[in-house]
Amino acid sequence: MKNVQSVPYNEPVDLRAFDIFKGVTDEQLEVVYQSMNCTIHKRGNTVYHEGSRINGTFLVIEGILKVFKTGFDGKEQIIRFAKPGELIGFRSVISDELACSTSKVIQDTVLCYLPGETLANLLKENPTFSMTLMKLTCKELGESNKFLTDIAQKTVRERLAEVLLLLMDTFELDEDHTLQISLTREELANMVGTATESVIRLLSEFKSDKLIELNGRKIKLLNIPKLIKIGNVYV
Repeated sequence: MKNVQSVPYNEPVDLRAFDIFKGVTDEQLEVVYQSMNCTIHKRGNTVYHEGSRINGTFLVIEGILKVFKTGFDGKEQIIRFAKPGELIGFRSVISDELACSTSKVIQDTVLCYLPGETLANLLKENPTFSMTLMKLTCKELGESNKFLTDIAQKTVRERLAEVLLLLMDTFELDEDHTLQISLTREELANMVGTATESVIRLLSEFKSDKLIELNGRKIKLLNIPKLIKIGNVYV
């Protein structure tokens, strides 16, 4: 697999630190270490494109990536974000299909590439690993189904409130109640499923209503209970 604008990462990686490898034996883990290749990717780099052939999966060691699909008009629809300890691209490897999404770096990232054969052997030989990956697949499917329901039944205002809460749950808040992820207005719009102009207008409304505070790309959540109510989110 060709690495796009990446450089080798030669620091030691502790795979035991990631939940997905907790049930893997020492012998199996050694095979993973011997076969994987780790690289550093800068913000804006594309790891793989929708429709390309992926011959292996990527483990996120550091940083954040966005996984998205591209519509006929070229507009992105962000499916999810990948954080340290998560795998990307594994579904296409398992199903032996072309990549169904694109993965792009939004925060400088360290990735370890695992060949498809290594992944397949782990799935065959380790039931715990297989179950963990199955749960991850089911989680992603559930999130996709929820998004389809939200698009059909919720207003853009409701969806934006829900997205802000999702980002809070995914990346947490710092001690100042600011989201620990920096997204462009376009990226927010691609999560909500609307035009960038609509998100800009709604963010201004949320600010006027003292629900949030804006500082460039940084968003501080001022009234989480009200956002929960607006987003019709069950907690």
